[in-house]
Amino acid sequence: MKPLKRILSIAKPHQRYLYGSILFNLLYSLLQIFSIVTMLPILRILFKLDKEVDTKNVPVYSGKFGDYFGYLKDMAYYKIQLNINEYGAIQVLAVLCGITAIAFLLRNLFRYLGSYLLVNYRVGITKDLRTAMYDKFLKLPVSFFTEQRKGDMMSRISNDIGAVEGGIMGSLVDVLNAPFMIIASLITLFILSPQLTLFSLLVFPVMGLIIAWVGKSLKRQATAAQEELGNLFSLVDETLKSSKVIKIFNADKILKNRFNTTTDNWQKYAIGMSRRRELASPMSEFLGSVTLLIITWFAGTEIINGTNKDPVTFLAFIGVFFQILDPAKKLSNAFSSIQGGMASLDRVSEVLDYDLKIDEIANPVSISTLKNEIEFKNIGFFYDKDNVILKNFNLKIPKGKTIALVGQSGSGKTTIANLLARFYDVSEGEILIDGENVKNLKVQEYRHLLGMVTQESVLFNDSIFNNILMGKPDATEAEVIAAAKIANAHQFIDELPEKYFTNIGDDGNKLSGGQKQRVSIARAVLKNPPIMILDEATSALDTESERFVQDALEKMMENRTSLVIAHRLSTIQKADWIVVMERGIIVEQGTHQELFEQKGMYRRLVELQNFG
Repeated sequence: MKPLKRILSIAKPHQRYLYGSILFNLLYSLLQIFSIVTMLPILRILFKLDKEVDTKNVPVYSGKFGDYFGYLKDMAYYKIQLNINEYGAIQVLAVLCGITAIAFLLRNLFRYLGSYLLVNYRVGITKDLRTAMYDKFLKLPVSFFTEQRKGDMMSRISNDIGAVEGGIMGSLVDVLNAPFMIIASLITLFILSPQLTLFSLLVFPVMGLIIAWVGKSLKRQATAAQEELGNLFSLVDETLKSSKVIKIFNADKILKNRFNTTTDNWQKYAIGMSRRRELASPMSEFLGSVTLLIITWFAGTEIINGTNKDPVTFLAFIGVFFQILDPAKKLSNAFSSIQGGMASLDRVSEVLDYDLKIDEIANPVSISTLKNEIEFKNIGFFYDKDNVILKNFNLKIPKGKTIALVGQSGSGKTTIANLLARFYDVSEGEILIDGENVKNLKVQEYRHLLGMVTQESVLFNDSIFNNILMGKPDATEAEVIAAAKIANAHQFIDELPEKYFTNIGDDGNKLSGGQKQRVSIARAVLKNPPIMILDEATSALDTESERFVQDALEKMMENRTSLVIAHRLSTIQKADWIVVMERGIIVEQGTHQELFEQKGMYRRLVELQNFG
């Protein structure tokens, strides 16, 4: 979707604010001109340019369109002079000043209301854009996050959307106000003096070219600046997560140099962007001022020579022309800001338009449980022809059985788990659940059948209770405690200061590795899925913690279909079937005893771990 089209689509629910703002800005522009025009008769009274008029000498409209505005002006002067004749100049002057004051009051009130409604429009769109991006994060496949840096994604949802709000949405006030003001001012100028107005219009094409040049270069600089900001966020994210490694290897100088390089690059692009943005305003103001001075010289010579006997009209013309300069300057700044914001909007759209790759078919098949078996049929998986991860992989997992995958690192074990969970889709072959291809199933319903415990425990900065509850959001406290007991976690949780409602910090860092793993298992137990995937669930633990966790895993896997990936072969002796993999293919399979007696790769792996 094109970036601007996306903004318009997101803006639909908030359009009432925009329409209201346009109405009030239009009224503001009209009153802005009216408040200046009302100064004309005031000045004429002060300079005593009008004389008593004959009530019978009423201005007559010639019928020509070009004379209509002149006729209105003469009629206004005629009516004012009649009132002066009847009530006196001082009383009429007071009334005119009162009308002008009311016009100034109303125009500023309308200006505030227009901006007030536009704030709702601007902030509403920004919120919806940020929500759309977060929703996309939740839907994106695992492969996306292995290719992209988290810091850059944080920069896009914070800084880039902030730049869209400040650059594009923040400029809406001027984009709406300025054209109304310029058009209303031009109409008034034509009424006051068509000749001078046509002369003054010569400057606008030049201003347009300057704005276009500045805007084009701004977008390039803004894109580069936002990319460097993404690099900076990524570096900060790595630094915060790797503080122990940085300190033990005295790597602070290396990281500081990287940070300085990134900030220097960002500074260079940000300064270039700001210089160009600031150039638009003084250039447009300079051209406008030069035009104003030329108009002053041109009209001044006529007044001095006596060919123009109405200096008040000229003063009003200058006053109205000044009203054009400010909105013209703001409009040029707004276009410059929008170009900078467009660079950020492109980066946001890049994420929102990312192909999910793993998606549902048009009419997916509903699924509620596993009835018979899981089958991997002629599975192949590769990123390209030279990087084959799996080839001709065939395996059946009967319901209620535990199948273990073993092999050296890089043999494809974790890839099998990721394919079963549909984090990725197979390149060749098919995965069948009770004979149905997983690609044909409803993704959300299918994942309800799955539970997963990985080597790295993924916990959230929240209480233990809420972390476990994620497995079943509507569970009772008793169910959460029961799940924790099965996971051998209840005892240590009960000893914490606030028990189940203790906050465990960022990534659960207030807990030990074994405790974190048992909380993860409790979460999976509470979900109670028919299919369980265990990916190196004990490999990062010490012996004592491993015993607790292994006991919890065995309880959890009772009467459950399980796929277990393990480096520590002592943890999979009791598996119903063991599959030995090497470089993406199956080299051996059987029970522990059968494989051990074959004296093949499995036995070599066991002996390397001093088990046998």
